[in-house]
Amino acid sequence: MRALQVSSILLAVAGASGSVIERQSNGGFGDGQPIDGNGKGAPFSGGTNHELDLQNPDNLGQQSTDNGVVPNLKWSFSDSKTRILRGGWVREQVVTDLPSSKEISSAQQHLTKGSIRELHWHRVAEWGYVYAGSISVSGVDENGQFQVAKLNEGDIWYFPKGIAHTVQGLEDENEFLLIFDDGNFDAVGTTFNVDDWITHTPKSVLAKNFGLPESVFGSVPSPNPYIANGTVDNHNVTGGNGELTGNASFAYFSKDHPLEDVPGGGGTLRIIDSRTFPIATTIAATVVTLQPGGLRELHWHPNAEEWLYFHKGQGRATVFLGSAAARTFDFRAGDTGVFPDNSGHYIENTSDTEDLVWIEIYKSDRVEDISLTQWLALTPAGIVATTLKIPLDVAENLQKEKQILIKGN
Repeated sequence: MRALQVSSILLAVAGASGSVIERQSNGGFGDGQPIDGNGKGAPFSGGTNHELDLQNPDNLGQQSTDNGVVPNLKWSFSDSKTRILRGGWVREQVVTDLPSSKEISSAQQHLTKGSIRELHWHRVAEWGYVYAGSISVSGVDENGQFQVAKLNEGDIWYFPKGIAHTVQGLEDENEFLLIFDDGNFDAVGTTFNVDDWITHTPKSVLAKNFGLPESVFGSVPSPNPYIANGTVDNHNVTGGNGELTGNASFAYFSKDHPLEDVPGGGGTLRIIDSRTFPIATTIAATVVTLQPGGLRELHWHPNAEEWLYFHKGQGRATVFLGSAAARTFDFRAGDTGVFPDNSGHYIENTSDTEDLVWIEIYKSDRVEDISLTQWLALTPAGIVATTLKIPLDVAENLQKEKQILIKGN
């Protein structure tokens, strides 16, 4: 009991001295306080993470249009446990981190020069985007066809489920985003590492299978290292049934594909789906750069949930789930998010000086979206005016072409 009294006294003293929460004189969302300036809210008096409150004013009630119960749709890679290894590191976001992301899981992975993500395959498809350095990817399919490709910043790879593959770092430091088309990526029976399999197979069977002495397999690492140091391999691969090229290629080179037309003039857009990367039949993507103050127009996706990785900048998005349920989220570099299947949303760049760069991922063979403005513009104007209680001439003059990325004011 006395310990409880002492703790209460210490908390009261800390609160009186201002060390629990550092408040600025004017209060409000800009100071990380749930106060709207119109008579609603009050300052925090208990424990709170003030830095997070400052970064997430919309969690404090800043958007008066938010309503109802919307689950958390955001996860930061900075909240993930980083697995550090000889030759690099990896940190994941799976369904146990972000339960709303049922279709997609992800990871950031870093390899030093020569380091190898050991030979493996997955029960699910793998999609990767290089954003620092350069790497070599190699894969072999069921027909004995193969590909070894060097990928630079902005390039992408896709391995269908079950394809044997590996990745090696080529520059001093190399980093990439990994996407898998199943939210429960950590489940047993999802990833199969070659050395893990070999160390759990009798050596007599290995010798018979490979036609080699049993002693050859005495140094296979156990447990498997996941990432291992190495030197850059310059061997040429030949034989088998030939190299995979054209529509069968595992690699997408961004230099070979022009950016999409963006009528709204607010940034740049690159769509990577089965129309531009034919082998990618289960993961479609868009790489977006939105100018300061710009808006990714109000829209929804009729074919899949949208998973997002924010690479640079800061922004916000409001997600509408129907039945008057809506919630606004603040995003910054390193955050991931998921917008449920068919939910309405926008993304706004909240910086006055910095571009907002993000990647959109869909478990689908193609990117599809329906623009709110275009839908209304291509619906009889009288119906739109009556429904929204807006002037008829406004309804008649709505943009009939998708704007996609709209310039900031």
